[in-house]
Amino acid sequence: MSRESRRMAGILLVILPTVVFGGVSVLTLLINDPEYQENALRQDLWRAGHAHAGVLLILSLVALRYVDETNLSNRLKWFVREAIPASALLLPLGFFLSVLSPDATDPNALIYLAYGGAVVLVAGLLVLGIGLIRKDDSQTT
Repeated sequence: MSRESRRMAGILLVILPTVVFGGVSVLTLLINDPEYQENALRQDLWRAGHAHAGVLLILSLVALRYVDETNLSNRLKWFVREAIPASALLLPLGFFLSVLSPDATDPNALIYLAYGGAVVLVAGLLVLGIGLIRKDDSQTT
């Protein structure tokens, strides 16, 4: 694993406990906050945000194991190392921030952060996948 990938993995592992904290926060709201309990949209989007954060951080760690095995330029490797973790921030932020108000009945414009995160995620995954497909087994890393 390259130094760059190892550093990003370390950062992601340090960030991952925030997802645990978020889970406890959502659970606390579900148990103790009547306004949260009464707003199904807010519950759904906050659950989606929490789930996406955890899954995408784990996916980011997995992708880092592969990025150094690709036939990509250093600039594209950098893009992959940054894009997939960035989506782990943008997607959940879109879900959380779009229904901050306890009485929200529709997501606000910040929901578009989730769409942006999805685009960044797809771009990072496509570049990584193409780089792996293009890798010739006879090439050394």
